[in-house]
Amino acid sequence: MESRYDIKEVEARIYKAWEDSGLFNPDTCIKKGVAASDAEVFSIVLPPPNVTGELHIGHAAMLAIEDIMVRYHRMRGYRTLWIPGTDHAAIATQSKVEKQIAKDEKKNRHDLGREEFLKRVRDYAQASHDYIVKQVKSMGASLDWSREAYTLDAARERAVRTAFKEMHDRGLIYRGNRVVNWDPKGQTVISDDEVVYEERAATLYTFRYAKDFPIAISTTRPETKVGDTAVAVHPSDERYAKFVGQEFSVDFLGTPLTIKVIADESVEKDFGTGALGVTPAHSMADWQMAQKHKLPMKQVIDEYARMAVPGPLHGLKVAEAREWIVDNLRKNGLLEKEENIKQNVSTAERTGAVIEPLPKLQWFIDVNKKIDVSKNAIAPAGYKEGSLKDLMTWAVRDKHIAILPEHFEKTYFNWIDNLHDWCISRQIWFGHRIPVWHPGVIHPNGPAHGEASGSEYKVSIEDITDPTWVQDPDTLDTWFSSGLWPFSTLGWPEETTDLKTYFPNSVLETGYDILFFWIARMILMSAALMDGVPFRKVYLHGLVRDAKGRKMSKSLGNGIDPLQMASAFGADAVRLSLIIGAAAGNDIKLSEDRIRGYRNFSTKIWNIARFIQMNKPVSTNSLKNDEEILAKNEYVKELDALKHEVTAHIDGFEFHLAGEKLYHYVWHTLADKIVEAEKKKLRDGSDAEKTEAYELLEHLLLESLTMLHPFMPFITEEIYQIFRPGRMLMVEKW
Repeated sequence: MESRYDIKEVEARIYKAWEDSGLFNPDTCIKKGVAASDAEVFSIVLPPPNVTGELHIGHAAMLAIEDIMVRYHRMRGYRTLWIPGTDHAAIATQSKVEKQIAKDEKKNRHDLGREEFLKRVRDYAQASHDYIVKQVKSMGASLDWSREAYTLDAARERAVRTAFKEMHDRGLIYRGNRVVNWDPKGQTVISDDEVVYEERAATLYTFRYAKDFPIAISTTRPETKVGDTAVAVHPSDERYAKFVGQEFSVDFLGTPLTIKVIADESVEKDFGTGALGVTPAHSMADWQMAQKHKLPMKQVIDEYARMAVPGPLHGLKVAEAREWIVDNLRKNGLLEKEENIKQNVSTAERTGAVIEPLPKLQWFIDVNKKIDVSKNAIAPAGYKEGSLKDLMTWAVRDKHIAILPEHFEKTYFNWIDNLHDWCISRQIWFGHRIPVWHPGVIHPNGPAHGEASGSEYKVSIEDITDPTWVQDPDTLDTWFSSGLWPFSTLGWPEETTDLKTYFPNSVLETGYDILFFWIARMILMSAALMDGVPFRKVYLHGLVRDAKGRKMSKSLGNGIDPLQMASAFGADAVRLSLIIGAAAGNDIKLSEDRIRGYRNFSTKIWNIARFIQMNKPVSTNSLKNDEEILAKNEYVKELDALKHEVTAHIDGFEFHLAGEKLYHYVWHTLADKIVEAEKKKLRDGSDAEKTEAYELLEHLLLESLTMLHPFMPFITEEIYQIFRPGRMLMVEKW
């Protein structure tokens, strides 16, 4: 053995040897006798990284945890499949390219045209994909690259179109006019989960629509009040009881309004005056109230966050309109009070724009519609009907899916309870085009605002080539295609062998921060299309933070590049630094010093192995490898007990405990205690004693390497093959 472990040379060579062996593929494992064709299955999909650049250290933690599970099960003889892939991440990727074009060429996507712009995005996505694959391989991830998928490739395109048509035909997808989150900067709808709330200073204005109006209302958005159609009060509020049910016609600063007073339980009596101006077109909550009370809807703000009412307000930006209205409320003696408050403002995650709730004709998934669930494996016995919301609840409540750590179940149920119909259409160009065709010409606002004319349309899996029918210009929300990931990667909608063998997946492992974005949507799509759950267990890892506990970000400049760290200290050191001390769901503090510490552990392992190898008896004829003698040894018994503990920890998803116990055993027991104790025999003992000491140390080393392999695959494989030439540790029996 070389005196020094050469990280770069070894890791590149070893990964190539693994790939060349074909043993990342379970089919090859079966052919080579590593796994039986009827062996128990372990399947997992890689949460597909976005093709928006490169992987960060949080991805490295994900790869390390998943590779531990995969390598462990492969060594246990399971039929083990880990599918790689990437996500086109529609809005994020398009936004990155748009910003780059604006910066470099001072142009926007409309200047380039749809086809040229999409070519630019595809080129960017491909370059990003290639770098991501390089990063993933550098971390030692043993993925079956022969099955690599991409959420926007041809196979996933067919899956997406099939899913849309099936769900539409069952009434689960519909086209409707509802209030949605509109990003006036990005010119697209975004989902509830892509809204970022920022606390900002605001003013709460209390005023009346007119001097003779009997009720004062409070709002932080007086510019929307020209779109009010009602005032809501709490049913038990005696101050306003006599007005409930009455209608008032008022002139509000030159805008005629008809205001009906309604009683609704959702009104907070203690907020402001206890009376709420209801603006159905510009508030989700108000829209729901309007549906309940059959109130008319009046849109007064357009898609560019400008006022869309006749008169002096027309064309003003929202902020300008607010100023005009407040000024005129003062002039007309209608403003009663102004208070400085803190307010959560909804902003768009990608563009930072303030969200405008607007009524839009869009495509939605109905989460409350009752469907036949009599053949659905998730539904409780005897249930014939249920909604997607019901199925998502039953999946976790009835333990069809176990979420680890368990306390995240409460968070999941809270999200389900507040789940609205999911708006799945986006007004961007990059992504899966909605498989709907409309007759004639798309409405002029179509490309920007996604509103095709007329109610007639056709849904089709295949392209409609008749020129009198035009495809809907909108694309689907990214999460629609990634929601199909657990089964689209296995060949669905075809009845493939992979689908029959590996679905549902054994585990889904990801960060707790995308519990709602992705995990819940996979459960929804699987419940709708597969009549069952997409996976049996969900393991949620925590966030990787810097040494001070801060979230890593570009603005703070505290990010850690996993590729740089692996190049400097070795992938094994990076992996172990992300595992030890990181229980399920717990955040971990990471620094370069911490990674360097585990590089020292790699050096320790190398030096132990080198010492043992250097003391191998000159004549190998004397080596007995007598298992009976070894089995009686106290050190071997101690190691066997550790094996059981480590196995139990991995089976129980306690990877941090397994890694910690192996680290302490190798460093403090094997190196500090046992090797030191056997040194004298190796140096001064008889030939028999030397042989016995060597065989004991070699046995303890190789058994330790076997258990360490899922955690530190590169150095363990390299040393194992030095001691056992021609054999691959990756598929040795656990």
